[in-house]
Amino acid sequence: MNALIPERTKKNSLLREWNGPLTQDLVLNPGGFGLGKVPGRLQPTNTVDSVCGFCATGCSLRVHLKDGEGVNLSANPSYPVNIGMACPKGWEALRVLDAPDRATTPLLKDASGKLQAVSWETAASTFAAKFKEIQQKHGPDSLAWLGTGQITNEEFAFLGALGKFGMGIRHGDGNTRQCMATAVAAYKQSFGFDAPPYSYQDFEDSDVLVFVGANPCIAHPIMWQRVMRNPHNPEIIVVDPRRTETANSATQHYAIAPKSDLSLFYGIARELIERGQVKRDFVEQHTEGFEEFETFVQDYTLEKVSEESGLSIAEIERFVESIAAGKRVSIWWTMGVNQSYEGVRLAQSLINICLMTGNIGRPGTGANSITGQCNAMGSRLFSNTSSLLGGHDFLQDEHREKVAGILKIDVSKIPNENCWAYDQIVQGVEDGRIKGLWIIATNSAHSWIGQGRFREAVEKLEFLVVQDMYHSTETAQLADLVLPAAGWGEKEGTFINSERRIGRTRKVHKAPGQALSDFNIFRILANYWGCSDLFKDWRSPESVFKILTRITEGRPCDISGIDGYDLLVEKRGIQWPYRSEEKDGETHRSLFSDGVFYRKNGRAKFMFDHPKPLPEPVCSDYPYVLLTGRGTSAQWHTQTRTSKSDVLRKLYPRDAYVEVNVDDAKALGVSSGDCVVVSSRRGTVKAKAFVTPTVQVGQLFMSMHYAETNYLTKPDFDPYSRQPSYKHCAVRLSLPDSAAVQ
Repeated sequence: MNALIPERTKKNSLLREWNGPLTQDLVLNPGGFGLGKVPGRLQPTNTVDSVCGFCATGCSLRVHLKDGEGVNLSANPSYPVNIGMACPKGWEALRVLDAPDRATTPLLKDASGKLQAVSWETAASTFAAKFKEIQQKHGPDSLAWLGTGQITNEEFAFLGALGKFGMGIRHGDGNTRQCMATAVAAYKQSFGFDAPPYSYQDFEDSDVLVFVGANPCIAHPIMWQRVMRNPHNPEIIVVDPRRTETANSATQHYAIAPKSDLSLFYGIARELIERGQVKRDFVEQHTEGFEEFETFVQDYTLEKVSEESGLSIAEIERFVESIAAGKRVSIWWTMGVNQSYEGVRLAQSLINICLMTGNIGRPGTGANSITGQCNAMGSRLFSNTSSLLGGHDFLQDEHREKVAGILKIDVSKIPNENCWAYDQIVQGVEDGRIKGLWIIATNSAHSWIGQGRFREAVEKLEFLVVQDMYHSTETAQLADLVLPAAGWGEKEGTFINSERRIGRTRKVHKAPGQALSDFNIFRILANYWGCSDLFKDWRSPESVFKILTRITEGRPCDISGIDGYDLLVEKRGIQWPYRSEEKDGETHRSLFSDGVFYRKNGRAKFMFDHPKPLPEPVCSDYPYVLLTGRGTSAQWHTQTRTSKSDVLRKLYPRDAYVEVNVDDAKALGVSSGDCVVVSSRRGTVKAKAFVTPTVQVGQLFMSMHYAETNYLTKPDFDPYSRQPSYKHCAVRLSLPDSAAVQ
């Protein structure tokens, strides 16, 4: 029969393609390297392991190389973090690198206000000339930078050292201020150092796990898989106003009234004391301030806490009984705690419970802050912003002298004062004190709280520089100068994950066009600024890494025992501290097993204050509470990268949506899919309604990943951490009319 079909018809048949790309993909060949069988076009010539560049879980991805270029990847089965697992973002990590809107050449705004392609020579000389002119005209406070949690440790250090020691820029901060500053401040005050104490093995060793304002099912899926591997049939307790995906999988969910959690945990502490659940020996030998704390919490009776939290007395008692019955209790938190106007004290209310019950320093225990971005932990140690390189203190002369000696620079180049935090930098721009701003690998014009105010502020700048992978971000579109940067997979370096594990990230893809790694951009700018002599030993990322290991010596984060990248690969990542193999050789290590903390007296400190009133309570004009958070495991932050993947885009709604309780929707006459208007005192936006019982009556939820959300949020800040309070503001919900919307 085939003999009767013309040859042309065979080749172009809609029913059967005899020799095409899809046909070839059906033919599988041995992939080698333990990969099973793969299509010929994906058959690797080598593989290399690289830590993922999305969240702070720090999964290792095995990148399949063909002639040196990454063509595919799989999850690394031997890495102790993810044990062969990856989330949707990890699987798509290579795909987002080839997006058509990559920044491939420097762009400079012309006289008409349009960005035009220029050479690196023009870009770097313009950067130096404009910033020096501003500095000379307006003084040392007139320049600032805003960084990220997405670049490598080596790039953090280079940016921070170049900015402060080389260029004399006083003020720099990063977007880790938006996610982790509360945990940093809480740990420093309570423990004496920014020290998340846990290992991921604790997910599997606990018999009671308490998640507060955390939704790891969505935000950290591989961490949740570690919980699912727990063999102890644990109690899984979730404290969250919403019935999140994690709450749906928990054994207990406490849907508290928003921002009542500080009162709740003081009440739980009181009940544990009343029931004799305090480990007195541990408290007396290893802590201070407990007697004052014990007196303080007496006001937080069951009746008071029940009234404020919306939980019944029976629910609170069950919560207390679960903690009391646990032999290995771990408490975990993320943005629901950190992003609060009183987040530091809330985090410390969790730390206090772990200290008083002795649930710290043992397997399966700990007061554990889960980090957000892939290298937010690296930012905390090496960005040279809120602390001097390597966890040192700008205010201590001996710290400044030590760092200056290792870097071979004059100590006078190191500031002896702390710089402004992110919100203070934005305020400085708004007030006209800061005239030049350099934004690196973050999308502030989407993510910063009270977005309309931020955009108005940056219009006052004399010069805005944006350094990013894509020219299309909301922030890049506002820039006077865009510097095209390589992204994850296009450069070498190291990240530190949420459990303090340092891992190597590899170059497996060529950056497009003239895009350069941030490391090399900093080298170019140092040269054009005229301070390259300060960085003559900063020849490569690994040479800088070795400098950083020396800087950390003697600090709690000491990694002086790591002699280079090869050891990181050999050991499958290394948790800090790592002074030597003999002292710190285990694969999984939690801190404080000896009961010694990092404060001068070796004791942890109980910290507490009474809850403060809500900055913006609901009222008749704005009767709903707006909650914000992560949307799906396929989205990441401002979607700068995840929106570039066809696969990931199919896994989440394209347009902004707002979750509405069933009863509220009925009262308004709203159905799922309807267009609605959400208004706050700061802005008005449109969104699609999603009617669901997972939010309580009087509450709404919007995903942080959509630009619309932060036109609504209210800029309030924790006084200790300067972290924004994204999680609560008053809004109105209505059907569309002639109201102006963003």
